[in-house]
Amino acid sequence: MGSIVLIDNLPKFISPDEHRVLVASTPASFSDIPPVLRHKEEDVSVTFDPAVEGFATEDGASGTLYVIESVLIFMSVTGRGIQVEYPSITLHAISRAESGPSIYCQLAEQATSSEAQQEEDETQEMRELSINPRASISLEPIFEALSLCASLHPDPATASDMDDDDDDAFIDADENGFETFNGDEGDELSEVGRVRSNFFNDNRYAPY
Repeated sequence: MGSIVLIDNLPKFISPDEHRVLVASTPASFSDIPPVLRHKEEDVSVTFDPAVEGFATEDGASGTLYVIESVLIFMSVTGRGIQVEYPSITLHAISRAESGPSIYCQLAEQATSSEAQQEEDETQEMRELSINPRASISLEPIFEALSLCASLHPDPATASDMDDDDDDAFIDADENGFETFNGDEGDELSEVGRVRSNFFNDNRYAPY
């Protein structure tokens, strides 16, 4: 399965209150508990650059955003939805650019079998996702929920590097090659979006 998938139905999920009740009831298997919905935002539009095949411009014009612990989902009023895996989100930020406030995301494309045979040093394909809620006050709740869910899905390569360096008391972002975002002055960066680590969950870089 790719990192970006077209869907027609929402996956099963539960609210935080339902999750607390299930956990308190001591279920036979915690793995059977559905993922938690951390935020739901109606009246949202999304755009992809480049576009996702099979997901038209009108599909992204209006719909509902679901920030679920397992995946990020946008379900259009047209009945077509799109599902994004958190490990593919290499960066996310609140953008207050002149084009309008939004949540900006960079998505790493999953290589196909033919692409995997290319040179190892070739630059990986990237796709941009812009999430545009009608109410700008919704940006912060969406950002916080996205940050939380992204932290639950650490990049395997990053996690491996941290395991190798667990004797170090501090992490130097430059030395570890974390990606930087060359945005406009109104962009607020998320360290969680870069490294998906709970250690960085409360850090944010806001350029002057």
